[in-house]
Amino acid sequence: MLVTEGIDHVAILVRNVSAAARWYQDVLGLERLHEKVWGDHPAVVGTGGTSIALFPVAAAEPKPRPGRDTIAMRHIAFRVSATNFEQAKSHLAARGIQFTEQHHQIAKSVYFLDPDGHEIELTTYDL
Repeated sequence: MLVTEGIDHVAILVRNVSAAARWYQDVLGLERLHEKVWGDHPAVVGTGGTSIALFPVAAAEPKPRPGRDTIAMRHIAFRVSATNFEQAKSHLAARGIQFTEQHHQIAKSVYFLDPDGHEIELTTYDL
């Protein structure tokens, strides 16, 4: 039987790879990884053992993010502590990043968009 160890990375398409990498570093505190080897193709940012690989979109005018009627990845979720959850809300508000908050009975989450329209979730199970 196949045994996986977890998610290594999620690959997403962005308009500007360098700008997206900086945003993920500045907003989410992710670390730039493998830059000496790969540069910006892809730019990889991550924390712990999980990463996001940022690839350039292959269109001058990319199509918008699909709606809920299209089979697609909905969002990328990062787990945070209760303390970091509250700090994240202040951090996002200070940067002018709009977010929504939801209580899921077993967890609380905030949802917001990156500059390319990918939905990001920060969730805590520390209620």
